[in-house]
Amino acid sequence: MSEDILQRLAEVIEARRGADPEQSYVASLHHRGLDVILKKLGEEATEAVIAAKNPDRDVLVKEMADLWFHALVVLSACGLSPDDVLDELARRFGLSGVAEKAARTTPGIRSD
Repeated sequence: MSEDILQRLAEVIEARRGADPEQSYVASLHHRGLDVILKKLGEEATEAVIAAKNPDRDVLVKEMADLWFHALVVLSACGLSPDDVLDELARRFGLSGVAEKAARTTPGIRSD
C-alpha cells in the first residue's frame, strides 16, 4: 500500500480540485489560490520543524504527513504530480549533492 500512496493521494487531490469549496478542504485551498496554498505549506513546514525538535516521534510523523499532503496540493496547483518530483530524485540518485547543486543552471524559484 505505501508504495503508491503518493500517487493515490495525488489522484484524490486532483479529483477534489473542482469540488464544492464548502464541502472539500482541497477544493477550498484551490479556490483561494496559490498564495494561500503556499502559506499553508509554510505553516506546515514550521510545525514539522518544531515537532522534529521535540522528543515525541508520533507528533513528528503526523506533522510530516501534513507537510507532505500540502506539498502535493502545491504540486497540483502548479500542474505537477509526485512523479515529476520522483523522476527528479531518480535523476539525482547516485550524484554527489555538492556536484548536483553546482550543475544547476537556474535557481528554480518561481516569482508568481
